[in-house]
Amino acid sequence: MQEAEFVQWCLDNLNYWTVMLLMIIESSFIPFPSEIVVPPAAYRAASTGDMNIILLVLFATIGAIIGSLINYALAYYIGRPIIYGFARSRWGHLCLLDEAKVVKAEHFFEKHGAISTFIGRLIPAVRQLISIPAGLARMHLGEFIIFTTLGAGIWNVVLAAAGYYMQSILPEDEMMQKIMLYSNEFKIICLIIGVAVLIYLIYRFFFFKENKKPAI
Repeated sequence: MQEAEFVQWCLDNLNYWTVMLLMIIESSFIPFPSEIVVPPAAYRAASTGDMNIILLVLFATIGAIIGSLINYALAYYIGRPIIYGFARSRWGHLCLLDEAKVVKAEHFFEKHGAISTFIGRLIPAVRQLISIPAGLARMHLGEFIIFTTLGAGIWNVVLAAAGYYMQSILPEDEMMQKIMLYSNEFKIICLIIGVAVLIYLIYRFFFFKENKKPAI
């Protein structure tokens, strides 16, 4: 079975496991848009009731974490020269990977630090590759998983909500057109939610830090 046929088979047979598998692929070094996975699955969850929307988001997020861990582990264990060599190779280009994309992701990580694995999950052209510089920098695994889960979770919730809502207003054959048409708007929504979550986490951190100061 060819790659395109395999992906189409998964899309024609959407369930928790195929969604998770496609999201593993989407978040690894063979990226393709998660917009073609989560919204259709949410649409079918709303129309047929075969899937629970909460479990759908959960499995999609687990898939994203596993895919990100693949990139993280490869970068962590094989190092920068091999990662960049692969990005410059024909095989890297077949995987839609090139040196410029890796450099962009690494610069983003260097500029924003560990929190970039959270914000980076919500930014196009960075989200699938941000785990590579995290691995190269040997970021703490627990921190990496937490930030990746937050970013991927927000992204999947927005996509699932869009697909679920569109079931009530559009036929299925028009749903994907609308999803792709408004993909930039979804990304902006995700970024706004992500920044709001980040502000809240920073506030909670400093609030508890202040409250833990011993009284004089």
